Amino acid sequence: MKDLLKKYWHIWALGYGFIYLPWFLYLERTVVRDYTVMHVRLDDYIPFNEYFIVPYLLWFIYVAGAVLYFFFTSRQEYYRLCIFLFTGMTASLLICTFFPNGTDLRVTVDPQQNFCSFLVSLVHSADTSTNVFPSIHAYNSLGVHAAVMNSAALQSRRGVRRGSFLLMVAICLSTVFLKQHSAIDVMGAMVLAYMVYSFVYGENYARSKRPVRRKALG
Repeated sequence: MKDLLKKYWHIWALGYGFIYLPWFLYLERTVVRDYTVMHVRLDDYIPFNEYFIVPYLLWFIYVAGAVLYFFFTSRQEYYRLCIFLFTGMTASLLICTFFPNGTDLRVTVDPQQNFCSFLVSLVHSADTSTNVFPSIHAYNSLGVHAAVMNSAALQSRRGVRRGSFLLMVAICLSTVFLKQHSAIDVMGAMVLAYMVYSFVYGENYARSKRPVRRKALG
């Protein structure tokens, strides 16, 4: 057990969940009125499509799978992914705390229409329409894809990299086609991801990946 803990002591980073979940659930209970509605004209042109529930739910596997993969394969890349995810998630909580927000986009869904509609109704019953800006679904998907693209071990895994890109795009689209988020929530997630990316995978990271050149002797 001691050797196991020594080998995987970096699991401590996942303790962030004990900060995020209580804070998020508190916001879910308290942000129920007097919040800013996130709605732009583009939202009115995006139709509801219950089949996007598939990539929307695959987000949980996508994010958790990436964290587990890097946890067991590369401690450095695991830490970078955690920093990326947790920085944005904390920023989102701060934004929702001081700038309460929500949407008015949800449509009535008949759970008996088909299986996907049933799944959408389950999501609606478990998740409120508040605390939506920026979209964590979109932000974390961008973060996972950034980790995949910057992974040394996955540089030659073209299929994995392409699959990650397609799933990331599908998840981002699912948030607006399911009317879970406004387009501006996704745009906010993209801006935040760009800012955090510069910090996590910026010039210092690129410099650290360059091969060290040894000076010639004599």
